[in-house]
Amino acid sequence: MIVRDKSNSFSLLFAWHGTILPKVLPALMSVILISGVLVYLSREHFFSLPAVPAIGFTIFGVILSIFLSFRNTACYDRWWEGRKLWGALIATTRHLSRDTHILDTENRELLLYRMMLFTHLLRDRLRQQESNIEHYQPDTQFDPIAFSQLKQQVNPAQWVLEQMQKQLVECYRSGQISDIIYNNLNQHTVELGNIQAGCDRILSTPLPFSYSVLLHRAVYSFCFILPFSLEANLGLWTPVLVALIAYLFLGLDELSAELEEPFGLQDNDLALDSIVRLVERETLSSIGREIPEPLRPWKEHLS
Repeated sequence: MIVRDKSNSFSLLFAWHGTILPKVLPALMSVILISGVLVYLSREHFFSLPAVPAIGFTIFGVILSIFLSFRNTACYDRWWEGRKLWGALIATTRHLSRDTHILDTENRELLLYRMMLFTHLLRDRLRQQESNIEHYQPDTQFDPIAFSQLKQQVNPAQWVLEQMQKQLVECYRSGQISDIIYNNLNQHTVELGNIQAGCDRILSTPLPFSYSVLLHRAVYSFCFILPFSLEANLGLWTPVLVALIAYLFLGLDELSAELEEPFGLQDNDLALDSIVRLVERETLSSIGREIPEPLRPWKEHLS
């Protein structure tokens, strides 16, 4: 996620890092080059191409704008739903940290360490990556063999949730907590499972591939037709206006593709590493352990 000071509108106008421009620049330069060549050949009377009919081009542009708007709205909804789910995860971990004061110190710390491990595994699952979690083995008290095979589980985060619930069941059976307290604490593990299910739904259900391909092709077709439609009326101004219109359409197409997968590592994806570190810092503070430093943006990018 890009972290930027938006108070300076001038610097925002000329921002480069974290914007869509570097990604669409090759296609944009191609469109500008076509415009320039077309204007030169036309002015030198090498040949004269008939202009694209204005009404057909206008209808094409209006329809494309409507569908691009729909796609961008759908992709932003996916991004925002992902952020709400991780916001709910932060809130649930805080509730669990407060409510577990009813447990003895050993069981409370064990449960909270397993909760922190769950957040790490959930992030890795969504980003399809593997991070170092070996330092959690002593504090989570999992069997070394089972812990070493944790990443071979079909769903490692779900496995950790099961162990958390088993721990609560053992506390209930041993008489450390009542059935009411057990139900209250178990609701937090249920909520963590619901959050994971919501994230899995976003991850495993992208926008229909055919729909994305259709819009992508339509955008590029529209942008490459632009010079032939505008040259007859704009003359030397054709490359300028073509560049602005093409940047808008190409940028919206690329931005929607980026927002469609909110859990990745692209510039505008969610800062899951920062959220996991926040949960870790707050939880370790609650149990009186050493608190790691918060993650800082690197080149205005917070992962």
